[in-house]
Amino acid sequence: MQALEKIIGTLSSIAWGPPMLILLVGTGLYLTILLKGVQFRALPHALKLIFNKDHHHEGDISHFAALTTALAATVGTGNIAGVALAITIGGPGAVFWMWVTGLVGMATKYSEAVLAIKYREKGAHGMRGGPMYYLAKGAGLPWLGTLFAIFTAFAAFGIGNMMQANATAGVLHSTFNIPTEATGIVLMLLTGLVILGGIRTIGKFTSYLVPFMIVLYVGSCLIVLAINVNEIPHALGLIFYHAFNPSAASGGFIGATVAT
Repeated sequence: MQALEKIIGTLSSIAWGPPMLILLVGTGLYLTILLKGVQFRALPHALKLIFNKDHHHEGDISHFAALTTALAATVGTGNIAGVALAITIGGPGAVFWMWVTGLVGMATKYSEAVLAIKYREKGAHGMRGGPMYYLAKGAGLPWLGTLFAIFTAFAAFGIGNMMQANATAGVLHSTFNIPTEATGIVLMLLTGLVILGGIRTIGKFTSYLVPFMIVLYVGSCLIVLAINVNEIPHALGLIFYHAFNPSAASGGFIGATVAT
């Protein structure tokens, strides 16, 4: 057991260490410069496209459905757990580095989306693509695309699902005394009904659910800020004062990664 813990500790130090953290932000910064700040320049056009119904291009879902599908996996548990983890590890200054990571990370996300569209294919059940496709076809590294697909499949059973399901089951159990097994079964059935319908069903489902989820999430945040409005200047002061502490930077990068 000690040998296994040592191996995991070594791998963890590499995954969360300075090289990976520098690569994470460095890539986003490089793409931001290379693309001339596309995440800021193209923001008005991107917001306009959300509600633009374009029926002349190939694709399985609308712009709005694509947005809500992406938001469904990023807003909620990941953000809450990510920020909490960042502050626990790096203190209040970690929040500043989460802001920085988020701003430059938008360029990385944009690049991933462009590559996914460029190298996607039309299959028997609709469009298919993603990192495994542009790694294999764009970068000419099919073995790396295969490894990405395998690791993603394993990750889907861990941070992709278990953390969210565990958090939901824990809250319902502690608040309403609902058995965790019952919550797990219900979540499994509901998720299966949506996923088995393919991307069209997923997009349609998220188009209805995510807007309410966003309003509830943002509204709750605004209520908390309003209740503690007198503490906001002090909190901002702590964030910027501790922002350049090395542990704050590490905590911010780790928190941003978990949120993503």
